[in-house]
Amino acid sequence: MPKSAHFSKELFRFLEDLKKNNSREWFQSNKDRYEEEVKMPLLGFIGEFAGPLGKISSHFVADPRPVGGSMFRIHRDVRFAKDKSPYKTAATAQFRHEAGKDVHAPGFYLHLEPGQCFAGAGIYHPDNPTLGKIRDRIVDDPKAWKRVRDAKAFREVWELSGDSLVRPPRGYDPEHPFAEDLKRKDFIAVTHFTERDVVKPGFLGEYVKMCKAAGAMTRYLTEAVGLPY
Repeated sequence: MPKSAHFSKELFRFLEDLKKNNSREWFQSNKDRYEEEVKMPLLGFIGEFAGPLGKISSHFVADPRPVGGSMFRIHRDVRFAKDKSPYKTAATAQFRHEAGKDVHAPGFYLHLEPGQCFAGAGIYHPDNPTLGKIRDRIVDDPKAWKRVRDAKAFREVWELSGDSLVRPPRGYDPEHPFAEDLKRKDFIAVTHFTERDVVKPGFLGEYVKMCKAAGAMTRYLTEAVGLPY
């Protein structure tokens, strides 16, 4: 595992400045900073993560291409947004399943933002058929769900998060022992860390450990939707 730091404090300084000056004119004047302090370090991290990720699961992808890879674009889609700020103020990447064509596939996630750094794992906003497959597996084998959800290695690092329905979905027993989990519209887990953690030389290794701790949960969700892990 490399011992040099992938990220520096300059990444967060740039993102703070971008938040204060979120315009195309400012960004174009500071594009070299973005390339040097945000884009290239994140692409380097993605490239280094590919090997360890392959050991967690050979079906998940860390793609360091600058376009169409694991790194999310810095540009915001403002077509239907009230906020017309043109740029995101976070550096983000997703390492999704090879079968996934969008962000709703099973995957691991990295979010670097001043004051809000976290990792994610699981499936965010799956469509109804995908959600149904996960719920059905919980009903069919509740012991397996309890085993991964309550595993010590998982709970020491991760916390289940995301949106939920007010009532259990139609067709599912409201008295089911895992009724609260059946209400979930997202099956994601989140863990937070600090900017100081991110700029340490060992951050890649720590991120690998986080993903390993979510491995059983991610396997459960991946296999529930009929994909190989």
